[in-house]
Amino acid sequence: MSPISATALRRAMQSFLPSLAPVRFVAEDGTAAPEPAGYPAPDDAHLREAYRRMVLGRRFDTQATALTKQGRLAVYPSSRGQEACQIAGVLALREDDWLFPTYRDSVALVSRGVDPVEVLTLLRGDWHCGYDPVATRVAPQCTPLATQVLHATGMAEAMRRRGEDRVAMAFIGDGGTSEGDFHEALNFAAVFRAPVVFFVQNNKYAISVPLARQSAAPALAYKGVGYGVRSEQVDGNDLVAVLAVLTAAVAHARAGKGPFLVEAHTYRMDAHTNADDATRYRDAAEVETWRAADPLARLEAHLRGRGLLTDEDVAADRDAAEAFAADLRTRMNIDREADPLELFDHVFAEPTPQLREQRALLAAESAAQEA
Repeated sequence: MSPISATALRRAMQSFLPSLAPVRFVAEDGTAAPEPAGYPAPDDAHLREAYRRMVLGRRFDTQATALTKQGRLAVYPSSRGQEACQIAGVLALREDDWLFPTYRDSVALVSRGVDPVEVLTLLRGDWHCGYDPVATRVAPQCTPLATQVLHATGMAEAMRRRGEDRVAMAFIGDGGTSEGDFHEALNFAAVFRAPVVFFVQNNKYAISVPLARQSAAPALAYKGVGYGVRSEQVDGNDLVAVLAVLTAAVAHARAGKGPFLVEAHTYRMDAHTNADDATRYRDAAEVETWRAADPLARLEAHLRGRGLLTDEDVAADRDAAEAFAADLRTRMNIDREADPLELFDHVFAEPTPQLREQRALLAAESAAQEA
C-alpha cells in the first residue's frame, strides 16, 4: 500500500478541523456579524419560535430554582445563560430523532415537549426518570459524567443498522470530555459512521474546575479530529449560529457521513447547583462580563432590529411564560403519595422471577403492617 501524500493528508485533516474562531452570526449587541461560509442562516420563523422557547425556558429555570429554595426540589442545576444551546439543540432535531441529555438540560426537555413536572421528578427524588423515554425520544437525564454519549452512540448505531432515517444527539458538558466514555464513544461512532451528534456545551467550569485545568487543546472541538470526526466550534450564546451549525451537523449525520462534534462556547451564569458556592472559584467581574453576552437579550435585540419582534410580541411571550410558571408551581405543590411497590416497576421490560418474588414479599409485609 503506497503512503498517503502530504497534500492528501492535509486535505483529509482540514475536512475534520473546526473553524479557527467560533462560528458567529450575531454580535453581543444584536447586530449582524459577517455571515460565515458554509452555514446557511436559519429562517425567520425558526428564529421567532426559538425566541418564544427561550423566554419560556428562562422562566422555567428561574421557577425551578425558586422551587429548590422552597424545599420542593432536592437539587436543581441551572442552565441560565445556556438557553441558546438548549433550544437550538432541540430545534435542530426532528420529533423522531433521539436526545440524550445531562442533568443540566432540563430546559431542553421542556422545549422538547416533556411535561415540566415529569422533568423535575428526578430532581424531586420521586423517580429516576419521570417521563417515558420511548414516547418522547428523550433518554433519562444522565448524572454520571459522559455515560450518555455511549448510550447515544449505541442508539445511533442500532438505528443505522435497522436502516432508520434518524439521528441521535448527545448533550455533554466540558467536564465530561475529560472522561474515558467520551473518547470511546467518539472512536466507536467514527469507525462505524454512526449518525450521532456530540454537542459539547463548554460553560467554562466542571463544577469548580476551570477549563484550563481540564484540557490544553486550543478548543474542545479539536478532540474530534484525532478520531476522524468532523468538528466545529460555535459561539454558544448566539442562537442563530448554534442553530445553523447544529442543523448542518444533524444533516451531516443523517446523510450517512458519520458523527459530528460541535463545541459551543457559553457560560453558566448561576452556580453549579443550589448546593454550590460559585464565589469560591470565580469572581463577580467574570460573571458580569458574560452577562453582557446574555443569549436571550442578544436574540431579542437581533429580532427587534430586523423587525421580527414587537413590544406586543415580547409581552405576549412573557405572559405565556408566567402562566406556564404558575401552572408548574401549582402542580409541584401537590405532594405525591409514593407506593413502595413502584420500586419494581421498569427495572426490566419483563420482570424476572426474582423481582416478582421480591415484589410479592414486600406487598405481603406492607399488608401485614397495615392490618
